Amino acid sequence: MARLDVRKTWKLWIGGAFPRSESGRTWEVTAADGSDEVANVSMASRKDTRDAVVAARKAVGPWSGATAYNRGQILYRAAEMLESRRDTFVDEVRFATGATARAAADEVDAAIDRWVHVAGWSDKLAAIDGSANPVAGPYFDFTLPEPTGVVGVLAPQDSALLGLVTVVARAIVTGNTCVVVASAQAPTVAISLAEVLATSDLPAGVVNVLTGFADELGPILASHMDVNAIDLAGAGDDWAALEAAAADNLKRVLRPAATDWGLDPVPAQMLALTESKTVWHPRGM
Repeated sequence: MARLDVRKTWKLWIGGAFPRSESGRTWEVTAADGSDEVANVSMASRKDTRDAVVAARKAVGPWSGATAYNRGQILYRAAEMLESRRDTFVDEVRFATGATARAAADEVDAAIDRWVHVAGWSDKLAAIDGSANPVAGPYFDFTLPEPTGVVGVLAPQDSALLGLVTVVARAIVTGNTCVVVASAQAPTVAISLAEVLATSDLPAGVVNVLTGFADELGPILASHMDVNAIDLAGAGDDWAALEAAAADNLKRVLRPAATDWGLDPVPAQMLALTESKTVWHPRGM
């Protein structure tokens, strides 16, 4: 008996749920290899962006309050879930980029390894960046990295999966939450990654994924007063205007830079979205 194809609906990921855009807008994404395959993808709006920031803010307390070891376990679980869907992601990277099967498989494998790499650093970053400070008095004085809060992320346009995994993982490993504007060239890859994260024990709202266009959603995130930092990896030549908008509430800004996404992020890149907190405590007798 013949059956109908069950076509996939590409939605947003906000607060642990997969809603359609409140605007009802979609756009057609065609295969990069010129085939007739088409995906209808939700186009996020200003309200969707605000809803995502609200969800990210709500998740800051529980996620930043989790132990670094626990955050590492959850990131490692993301690698496990991505591994289980490896073949699907190979197909989706090929759809988005037109890459050969071998090149797409290499990117997916590198993305799996990237989750493992960043997860392994989760409980070691405080030792790298923290210190016990000598002080003139009967006190202990410690400086430790603390998460900045809600981070807006413009995903890189030149790396469908590996670049996306890198910017998300390095933002959340230290306890931040994030709102990600997916690459307009690879929105289906980003939503499939959201489905992986939704099954990786990641608390709702820690990562929120918006599909749409960076030139529309980027300024909304950059000027949003409840966003604490913004990673402009995918901003292209428009980053200066976004940096100026971010200045209104003194956001931390990571400017776009030429990046070899094949290189594992170093601790300094994972610590770039943290603040230093110094604690004084009287010595006991």
